[in-house]
Amino acid sequence: MRTIAITGAGSGIGKAIALRLAADGAQVALLARGVERLEATATEIRDLGGTASVHGCDIRDRTQVEQAFADAVGTLGPLSGLVANSGIGGRNVPGPDDRFDDLIQTNLVGTYYCLRAAQTHLNPGPDPRHLIVISSILGRFGVPGYTGYCASKTALLGLVRALSLELASERILVNAICPGWVDTEMAWEGIDGMAAGLGVSREEAHRIAMEPVPIGRMGTPEEVAGTVAWLMSPDGRAVTGQGIDINGGAWMG
Repeated sequence: MRTIAITGAGSGIGKAIALRLAADGAQVALLARGVERLEATATEIRDLGGTASVHGCDIRDRTQVEQAFADAVGTLGPLSGLVANSGIGGRNVPGPDDRFDDLIQTNLVGTYYCLRAAQTHLNPGPDPRHLIVISSILGRFGVPGYTGYCASKTALLGLVRALSLELASERILVNAICPGWVDTEMAWEGIDGMAAGLGVSREEAHRIAMEPVPIGRMGTPEEVAGTVAWLMSPDGRAVTGQGIDINGGAWMG
């Protein structure tokens, strides 16, 4: 049986990924700071007949990350893969309250810690093992006021390309997914921030946000989860070093 670790699995995209992979028969190790939310996800999985374990850690702290991964493997066995989904969003502005350092430490450095911790606990194969990073459409282009978020998500794509080459000979596949607008709490916080900045209603801000999206709607966490499931299936065995865009056509490169 496959064992997959998923960070940030308490809500949104991470929760949808955990539920999908468990439904596909994987054991899932759930990691994040918010243990109560993880426990709720784990309960849903167990109620559906799946297997899940919960491990609290702050991905900004390498020692906590390494201990959480060791605990997960001690509970469920060696990993077949990791989905590094944990991250934070929002704006940052220059000055004493600049969030740049926290955005970089969480989204980039914390993800790196998780990738390396997972690497040390992967099963020996011979089937491919998978390291999947959740980046963002803002890893593709810049947005004013989001220097920290854009920088961190762009850097993840470089990390994925380099690590995929480093691990290819071991049949470890490394990829990123770059979602656009996805119907999550983080996305709606962004919509609300846009509404406040423009002095318009939430509904109007949502309409404006969807204007550059050719299909005219947000994606869903389940759609991102489906792409993760495909990458981890036999159909994804030839895919590595890629950034896969799920954005309704908002960016085409």
